[in-house]
Amino acid sequence: MPEYQDIIEAYHRINDYINKTPVITSRTLNKKTEADIFLKCENFQRVGAFKMRGAVNALSQMSEEQKNKGVITHSSGNHAQAIALSAKLLNIHATIVMPRTSPKVKIRATRDTYDAEVVLCEPTLEARQTTTQNLIDKHGYTLIHPYDNENVIAGAGTAAYELLNQVKELEMIFAPIGGGGLMSGTSIATKGFDPGIQVIGVEPENVNDAYRSLQSGKIQKNETINSIADGLLTNLSERTFSILQKNVDQIITISEQQILDATRFIWERMKLVVEPSGACSLGGVMSKEIPIKGKRIGVIISGGNVDLSHLFEKYENLIN
Repeated sequence: MPEYQDIIEAYHRINDYINKTPVITSRTLNKKTEADIFLKCENFQRVGAFKMRGAVNALSQMSEEQKNKGVITHSSGNHAQAIALSAKLLNIHATIVMPRTSPKVKIRATRDTYDAEVVLCEPTLEARQTTTQNLIDKHGYTLIHPYDNENVIAGAGTAAYELLNQVKELEMIFAPIGGGGLMSGTSIATKGFDPGIQVIGVEPENVNDAYRSLQSGKIQKNETINSIADGLLTNLSERTFSILQKNVDQIITISEQQILDATRFIWERMKLVVEPSGACSLGGVMSKEIPIKGKRIGVIISGGNVDLSHLFEKYENLIN
């Protein structure tokens, strides 16, 4: 399992490849929550999401033989773009398996901007895994899993490590949970930095496998994947589950409406482009399910890759 020192080493290893993302505050948000809220804006990270941190950390530690054969992953978007760009920077061939229902903006960026080979599959976890394994068997690619990889987790944890060095005396850190890679890295970084800081995970109640897993002590699966937070639809792995059990103080779930409300607040009041998955952590803060009055709170905003094609199509129709 990754340790705090692994995150520090990852931070220095990837420093030349990533953006040091800003921390943004809002008087309106502080008044609304009666707390001091600090948003760690990974929507300003390269590829528009924290995923760049874990991807470049993992690829930079591959052997020369692995690099020569190429890498592969399966992802609905943000990890796909991160692997594609990291591979491009490190001169490694990348193949990305993406569900055909992935946001078009993410498919275009992965294939056209970052030059990866994109293979589309049916929108099921089984289809992702089968397609990926068939390509590994055929070409000998190295799989860089979106979250079940210790180097990916260590890289993801550098976002929280960076935040903790930007803002002093934080008392809580909120982060969203999908497969648990970001939450795992965040919890390791936070507890390593100061064990007294509470680590809170936020999950859509429609896909609440992490919440149920920690409640039951056994990994639970989602029966459906119906949530606007498309980046949080995956299940925990044994690795991430073990880390969350050890380090996370509490997981809360929020409704689809609460996710939308948080997304709208960030867009309208803070003028930041954040995807619903990235706004989920703020939704947890705004829900006030956990007492936060008077606290200094860090919030990981995990990404900002929003598909605006429908909006632009509307305006184009008006022009034409």
